[in-house]
Amino acid sequence: MRTTVGIIGAGPAGLLLARLLHNAGIDAVVLESHDRAYVERRQRAGILEQGTVDVLRAAGAGRRMDREGLRHDGIELRFDRRRHRIDFPGLTGGRSVMVYAQTEVCKDLIALQLEEGGPLLFEAEALAVEDADTDAPRVRFRHQGREDVLECSYVAGCDGFWGVSRRAVPAGLTRVFERTYPFGWLGILADVAPSHDELVYARHDRGFALLSMRSPSVSRLYLQVPDGTDAAAWGDEEIWDELERRFETADDWRLERGPITQKSVTPMRSFVHEPMRHGRLFLAGDAAHIVPPTGAKGLNLAVGDVVTFARALVHLEQTGSPELLDSYSETCLRRVWQAERFSYDMTTLLHRLPGATPFEDRLQLARLERIAGSRAAETDLAEAYTGFPLDRG
Repeated sequence: MRTTVGIIGAGPAGLLLARLLHNAGIDAVVLESHDRAYVERRQRAGILEQGTVDVLRAAGAGRRMDREGLRHDGIELRFDRRRHRIDFPGLTGGRSVMVYAQTEVCKDLIALQLEEGGPLLFEAEALAVEDADTDAPRVRFRHQGREDVLECSYVAGCDGFWGVSRRAVPAGLTRVFERTYPFGWLGILADVAPSHDELVYARHDRGFALLSMRSPSVSRLYLQVPDGTDAAAWGDEEIWDELERRFETADDWRLERGPITQKSVTPMRSFVHEPMRHGRLFLAGDAAHIVPPTGAKGLNLAVGDVVTFARALVHLEQTGSPELLDSYSETCLRRVWQAERFSYDMTTLLHRLPGATPFEDRLQLARLERIAGSRAAETDLAEAYTGFPLDRG
């Protein structure tokens, strides 16, 4: 099998890249190790930055998002029983975010790829990327019980943290930067209307809490828990009681309860792999970087990566210049490190470390007071949360 771009992974990064290349007249094949049902139901991020929304619309993948997604013009910070709203459009010149689950983005892009795009092979397990440092890289994969080879001009490794793509970069050329956190998020889905019309980020002495949503009738909520927590160890009423404590305010706001349909625990990690390119292999999304979910940056960073790669490939075809491809890693990493910084800042601002001292508690409150009392500090948060333009490295 032969194609111009071999894409490993049918998450949002791989699927969007396939769509961008199709629209540019560049052929691609997508290999996905799981079946379609798995890809379309795995729960991941749900906040789309302004730039991601704009890219999906321009790619022809925004119709259902615009119909069913929930535009949000701000978030609320809670601390010391107080509430402070961050006004995104007023601070950023009109930018906002969209609540639209990654599962729905994948459904939309899969439908478009199967209807209009090139081959999308489910249950096609990538085994190795070979000859990445030559003009003819190859992807060995297993599909329908037999091994095959995809010969490419370029390989896009969009196969996540545990995929094979990153292993093709020689260890001697690699630098890894990472941090693990001593806590995770206990997340629930509940069949109850959200108790607030925007996301609520709560800092509390008992730990962080987040109020989010998947739709007008389904709430998504999170609690900071110790690393290694078993979700099944938490009873439903125990979860609701703890959420009430952490979201408590001095006014008459109330948390609405409902049937919990799903529980899971998400570990927290910061991770960056440099470089993001080796020869004709280009890493994108979780294959190259992980952020804690506090800043809602993971999916959006992946979109930035594949937009950068697609533009660079189009530039090469139109001008013959490999300049943008050669600078892919450097361009992406500028945005990656800003997202890592923001995600780390939000995480340390709102989560309570085990054994935190009164001094550290007061520093957190002082940082929150600064945001609540300074337009400059608010603007910095709003600009980072809604995302910087994708045409800027």
